[in-house]
Amino acid sequence: MPAKSPPRFLNSPFTDFVIKWMSRLHTLVYRYSGGDGLGGTFQKIPVALLTTTGRKSGQPRVTPLYFLRDDDRVIVAASKGGAAKNPMWYLNLKANPAVRVQIKKEVLNLTARDATDDERAIYWPQLVKMYPSYADYQSWTDRTIPVVVCEPVAGPN
Repeated sequence: MPAKSPPRFLNSPFTDFVIKWMSRLHTLVYRYSGGDGLGGTFQKIPVALLTTTGRKSGQPRVTPLYFLRDDDRVIVAASKGGAAKNPMWYLNLKANPAVRVQIKKEVLNLTARDATDDERAIYWPQLVKMYPSYADYQSWTDRTIPVVVCEPVAGPN
Protein backbone atom coordinates (compact mmCIF):
# COMPACT_ATOMS: atom_id res chain seq x y z
CA MET A 1 0.00 0.00 0.00
CA PRO A 2 1.56 3.34 -1.01
CA ALA A 3 2.20 5.93 1.67
CA LYS A 4 -0.25 8.75 2.01
CA SER A 5 0.70 12.09 0.50
CA PRO A 6 2.86 14.41 2.58
CA PRO A 7 1.12 17.22 4.44
CA ARG A 8 0.60 20.25 2.21
CA PHE A 9 2.59 22.61 4.45
CA LEU A 10 5.43 20.19 5.29
CA ASN A 11 8.17 22.35 3.74
CA SER A 12 6.76 25.75 4.70
CA PRO A 13 8.19 28.38 7.07
CA PHE A 14 5.02 27.94 9.15
CA THR A 15 5.88 24.28 9.80
CA ASP A 16 9.43 25.25 10.81
CA PHE A 17 7.94 27.81 13.22
CA VAL A 18 5.57 25.23 14.76
CA ILE A 19 8.35 22.64 15.13
CA LYS A 20 10.62 25.20 16.79
CA TRP A 21 8.05 26.29 19.37
CA MET A 22 6.65 22.82 20.06
CA SER A 23 10.22 21.60 20.63
CA ARG A 24 10.85 24.44 23.08
CA LEU A 25 7.63 23.65 24.95
CA HIS A 26 8.41 19.92 25.05
CA THR A 27 11.93 20.67 26.32
CA LEU A 28 10.52 22.89 29.08
CA VAL A 29 8.08 20.17 30.20
CA TYR A 30 10.80 17.50 29.99
CA ARG A 31 13.18 19.50 32.16
CA TYR A 32 10.44 20.36 34.65
CA SER A 33 9.41 16.69 34.97
CA GLY A 34 12.94 15.29 34.86
CA GLY A 35 11.88 13.28 31.83
CA ASP A 36 9.27 11.37 33.81
CA GLY A 37 5.68 11.17 32.65
CA LEU A 38 4.50 13.82 30.23
CA GLY A 39 7.88 15.10 29.06
CA GLY A 40 9.73 11.79 28.87
CA THR A 41 7.40 10.22 26.32
CA PHE A 42 5.34 11.36 23.37
CA GLN A 43 2.71 9.07 21.87
CA LYS A 44 3.95 6.47 24.40
CA ILE A 45 7.42 6.50 22.82
CA PRO A 46 10.46 7.46 24.94
CA VAL A 47 12.00 10.86 24.29
CA ALA A 48 15.53 12.12 24.94
CA LEU A 49 16.87 15.66 24.84
CA LEU A 50 19.73 16.11 22.37
CA THR A 51 21.91 19.17 22.91
CA THR A 52 24.08 20.32 20.02
CA THR A 53 26.18 23.45 19.60
CA GLY A 54 24.79 25.96 17.12
CA ARG A 55 27.11 25.99 14.13
CA LYS A 56 26.71 29.75 13.66
CA SER A 57 25.86 30.99 17.16
CA GLY A 58 27.99 28.63 19.24
CA GLN A 59 25.04 28.45 21.65
CA PRO A 60 23.56 25.20 23.01
CA ARG A 61 20.53 24.00 21.03
CA VAL A 62 18.20 21.44 22.61
CA THR A 63 15.87 19.16 20.66
CA PRO A 64 13.52 16.48 21.99
CA LEU A 65 13.79 13.30 19.89
CA TYR A 66 12.63 9.71 19.85
CA PHE A 67 15.59 7.42 20.43
CA LEU A 68 16.85 3.85 20.67
CA ARG A 69 19.45 2.56 23.12
CA ASP A 70 22.10 0.08 22.00
CA ASP A 71 24.30 -0.54 25.02
CA ASP A 72 26.15 2.76 25.54
CA ARG A 73 24.96 4.22 22.23
CA VAL A 74 21.93 6.40 21.58
CA ILE A 75 20.39 6.22 18.10
CA VAL A 76 18.20 8.96 16.58
CA ALA A 77 16.71 9.71 13.16
CA ALA A 78 17.11 13.14 11.54
CA SER A 79 13.65 12.94 9.98
CA LYS A 80 12.21 16.45 10.39
CA GLY A 81 8.86 14.85 9.63
CA GLY A 82 9.93 13.94 6.10
CA ALA A 83 10.72 17.53 5.09
CA ALA A 84 12.99 18.15 2.11
CA LYS A 85 15.85 19.49 4.25
CA ASN A 86 17.67 17.99 7.21
CA PRO A 87 16.84 19.42 10.65
CA MET A 88 19.04 22.18 12.04
CA TRP A 89 20.21 19.98 14.91
CA TYR A 90 21.65 17.55 12.36
CA LEU A 91 23.53 20.36 10.58
CA ASN A 92 24.84 21.47 13.98
CA LEU A 93 26.22 18.07 14.90
CA LYS A 94 27.84 17.70 11.48
CA ALA A 95 29.75 20.92 12.27
CA ASN A 96 30.50 19.87 15.87
CA PRO A 97 29.83 16.22 16.74
CA ALA A 98 30.15 16.70 20.52
CA VAL A 99 26.61 16.27 21.89
CA ARG A 100 24.87 15.86 25.21
CA VAL A 101 21.95 13.46 25.51
CA GLN A 102 19.57 13.52 28.45
CA ILE A 103 17.41 10.45 29.05
CA LYS A 104 15.21 11.18 32.03
CA LYS A 105 17.76 12.31 34.65
CA GLU A 106 20.76 10.60 33.03
CA VAL A 107 23.03 12.98 31.10
CA LEU A 108 25.55 11.56 28.62
CA ASN A 109 28.36 13.40 26.84
CA LEU A 110 28.71 11.67 23.49
CA THR A 111 30.05 12.05 19.97
CA ALA A 112 27.58 11.90 17.08
CA ARG A 113 28.17 10.46 13.63
CA ASP A 114 26.18 9.10 10.73
CA ALA A 115 25.47 5.38 10.96
CA THR A 116 27.48 3.21 8.59
CA ASP A 117 25.51 1.39 5.90
CA ASP A 118 25.64 -1.80 8.00
CA GLU A 119 24.46 0.05 11.12
CA ARG A 120 21.68 1.76 9.16
CA ALA A 121 20.49 -1.65 7.95
CA ILE A 122 20.11 -2.65 11.60
CA TYR A 123 18.84 0.59 13.18
CA TRP A 124 16.44 1.96 10.55
CA PRO A 125 14.01 -1.01 10.81
CA GLN A 126 14.15 -0.71 14.61
CA LEU A 127 13.36 3.01 14.41
CA VAL A 128 10.43 2.34 12.05
CA LYS A 129 9.13 -0.41 14.34
CA MET A 130 9.27 2.01 17.27
CA TYR A 131 7.63 4.84 15.29
CA PRO A 132 6.00 3.62 12.04
CA SER A 133 5.54 7.17 10.69
CA TYR A 134 9.28 7.22 9.92
CA ALA A 135 8.49 5.00 6.91
CA ASP A 136 5.99 7.60 5.66
CA TYR A 137 8.49 10.38 6.27
CA GLN A 138 11.09 8.59 4.16
CA SER A 139 8.57 8.19 1.32
CA TRP A 140 7.84 11.93 1.36
CA THR A 141 11.40 13.10 0.76
CA ASP A 142 14.13 12.57 -1.82
CA ARG A 143 16.82 12.69 0.85
CA THR A 144 17.83 9.62 2.80
CA ILE A 145 16.82 10.33 6.38
CA PRO A 146 20.06 10.19 8.37
CA VAL A 147 20.38 7.70 11.20
CA VAL A 148 22.69 9.18 13.83
CA VAL A 149 24.76 7.15 16.28
CA CYS A 150 25.74 8.99 19.47
CA GLU A 151 28.46 7.12 21.34
CA PRO A 152 31.04 7.64 24.06
CA VAL A 153 34.30 9.19 23.00
CA ALA A 154 37.06 6.60 22.78
CA GLY A 155 39.68 7.65 25.29
CA PRO A 156 43.40 6.91 25.47
CA ASN A 157 44.30 3.46 26.82
